[in-house]
Amino acid sequence: MRILIVEDDTLLAGGIIGYLKQAGYAVDLAQNGDQADSWLAREHYDLAILDLGLPKLDGTEVLRKLRRRGQTTPVLILTARDALQDRVKGLDLGADDYIIKPIALAELEARIRALTRRGQSGGNPQISYGPLLLDTSAKRAWLNDAPLELPAREWSVLEFLLTRAGRIISKEQILQSLCGWGEEISANAVEAYISRLRAKLEPAGVHIRTVRGLGYLLEKPNNETRS
Repeated sequence: MRILIVEDDTLLAGGIIGYLKQAGYAVDLAQNGDQADSWLAREHYDLAILDLGLPKLDGTEVLRKLRRRGQTTPVLILTARDALQDRVKGLDLGADDYIIKPIALAELEARIRALTRRGQSGGNPQISYGPLLLDTSAKRAWLNDAPLELPAREWSVLEFLLTRAGRIISKEQILQSLCGWGEEISANAVEAYISRLRAKLEPAGVHIRTVRGLGYLLEKPNNETRS
């Protein structure tokens, strides 16, 4: 899952980034409104955490332009502006949540999980796929009702594939979901994560198929009827 943090307070941004990366998220940082607007217009993000008091372009303008482009990226406003009119304005412009600084990082991650699962699974944190069950809130997985232990990167790849099941996903898309700008993960690493997932999933009938020249496809489980 890839998150854009838009925050000009370097110390605060560093703390959030470190915490979220430890939790398995890929994170990019934009430190002014112009940069955030440019990145949101051309990159895919699963969530934006947006400060309002930004240099070059105010956060409310970043949000307004995002929604005018028709983009539905979930936006969590994280700001020191605590006036009622600011909260109302942010929500009216299309923000999905509004939090006043300071906030505990554990609560921030809980808000992130709540927002992202709304879009991915209609508000239900559990995704069932044949013998495979993922709880996107607790970051736990089960296979044939037995706990499935997954390192953070393997979890992220599986969640990415599962929320896009039935679609071909390229290596580049997986890479983007795993790391922010300035981080390097090779295509070989993606192949390694896929290989490890296959070893754990295929004995139970969950198959990740390689589509030559295009990417990977999480096939429908054998016990599901193909449409």
